[in-house]
Amino acid sequence: MLKKHLVDFSIIIFIFLFDRFSKLLIIGSPEIYEQYGLSITSFLNFSLIWNEGIAFGLFSFENKFYYNLLTVLICLITIIIIWLMLKSKGFERYSFLMIVGGSLGNIFDRIFYSAVPDFIDIHINNFHWFIFNVADIFITLGILFLISIEILGSKKKQR
Repeated sequence: MLKKHLVDFSIIIFIFLFDRFSKLLIIGSPEIYEQYGLSITSFLNFSLIWNEGIAFGLFSFENKFYYNLLTVLICLITIIIIWLMLKSKGFERYSFLMIVGGSLGNIFDRIFYSAVPDFIDIHINNFHWFIFNVADIFITLGILFLISIEILGSKKKQR
């Protein structure tokens, strides 16, 4: 039992540290990434923005009360996801681990910076997708895997 939780904890810490490292690299050179951005490929730029809302900058509030309320809500949802993770097994558990690791990375930023640094800018010509970070990648992958598990599970039940 302890070994299983140690592996879970290691995965969460790896995701958290990978996210922190990537953000610290970008935050460490704001003059490059904030003002000009850095073109990596023809479809990928690194451009630092500070997101005070939730996913893709939604629900950005000027009022600190609403920002703090939103942060508390995100923390509560993360606790629920941790509980679901502890109750699950297999690939579903790993999906929850990815969500928790990414969520903790973004919660850390919300608490210490009062905003989440986003910097990955994927685009095709002049069409830019929302700017995101490494934690968002893990959260999104975890959610997509959970959706896939649910869809595949319901197809098995129909057979």
